[in-house]
Amino acid sequence: MTERFSIRKLASSFRHAWDGVAAVALGQHNARIHLAAAAAAVAAGVAFRISGVEWCLVVLAVAAVWSAEAMNTALEALADAVAPDPSPAVGHAKDIAAGAVLLTALGAAVVGTIVFGPRLLHLASA
Repeated sequence: MTERFSIRKLASSFRHAWDGVAAVALGQHNARIHLAAAAAAVAAGVAFRISGVEWCLVVLAVAAVWSAEAMNTALEALADAVAPDPSPAVGHAKDIAAGAVLLTALGAAVVGTIVFGPRLLHLASA
């Protein structure tokens, strides 16, 4: 059976989603590092007046890192709730999820290097 559309339920869904974003941003040390990197990327984008395509790349890179961090945080919370005692299998799953965040952050760093690297080199040589 399909539920009827409800603005109230939609608004509630968005509130819960923002609560999740806040939990990641406020509760995870690495998320604060990602937040600082995202703020630096936005500031650099504004300062260097990057193109629309470059903004798309930067926004996608930032969104990918935040999404990976949120999924990692969710997996860790679920794993800790289901298996509170140390478990090699759970530890392995957590390591893999953390590795996904690392790979995503490295990809974002490559995007940042491609977009901002030439501009920074030009500034350094001026």
